[in-house]
Parts: sequence; C-alpha cells; structure tokens
Amino acid sequence: HGFLTKRRPSHSQWEDIKMGWDIAKQMGQLDIGQSIVINDKAVIAVEAIEGTDRAIQRAGQLCKRGGFTVVKVAKPQQDRRFDVPTVGIKTLQTMHEAGGRVLAIESNQTIMIDQKEVADLADKLGIAIVSLNEEELTLQLAS
Repeated sequence: HGFLTKRRPSHSQWEDIKMGWDIAKQMGQLDIGQSIVINDKAVIAVEAIEGTDRAIQRAGQLCKRGGFTVVKVAKPQQDRRFDVPTVGIKTLQTMHEAGGRVLAIESNQTIMIDQKEVADLADKLGIAIVSLNEEELTLQLAS
C-alpha cells in the first residue's frame, strides 16, 4: 500500500496513472482486460486475452523511447476465485526490457507475488511502484 519503491512517479506520470486508471476501469466493465499502458497521456497498449506481459512488450515496440506507465486494476465485476490481477518479478523484468518506468496497481485488489523481492528489483531497475485505491489517487493528484 502506498509507495513500494524509492523512486516516485513524476507529476506527468501521476497524470498518466489517473488517465490509465479511468480507462482500465471502463475496460474492465466491458470485460476487456486489467492493464493499460500510457505515456504522455496517450494510450500505448491495452491488455486483452494475451495478458499483461504481452501488452507491455507491445508497448515497448510502439514506444521506442520508453518511459511509459503500466496501470493494473481489478475489473469491477471480477470473480476473484478465478482471475486475480497479479504482478511479480516477471512483470518487472518485462517492463525493464520494454522501457517501462512506473507500475501502478490497485491496492487490496492486485496480488504482488514476492513483494519484497519485487520492490528490491524495481529499485535496482529504477522503476517506481505505487499501490493505491481510487480515493488515494485523487488525493495524490490534488496535492
């Protein structure tokens, strides 16, 4: 919950998190996917059936300069018995290879496998990770 890494998102990355959050929640209502990749207020990639890692890889191909933000949230009607939003070491490795700089996840909805190892690796790779809910995101943008 909160900042999981030393690196913090920049102001423009917070704006990308907000934009990505809103779109990802709308996608979830349509049962499309859980993740979206944003850079400078532009949607770079949307997760569908292929999964988060493939969406991140595609973003890396489309956004050669990197620096993008990955937002992963639960679908509003998510059946947590079968399809739980999850991130882990592989997610970070994929982000690093593709050029991602920020991972924003929905707290209490997204499972982070091996949280300490993930946070330590993110610090080494210079990737910011934030875990928050919609209310906290709104407060962060207001500050």
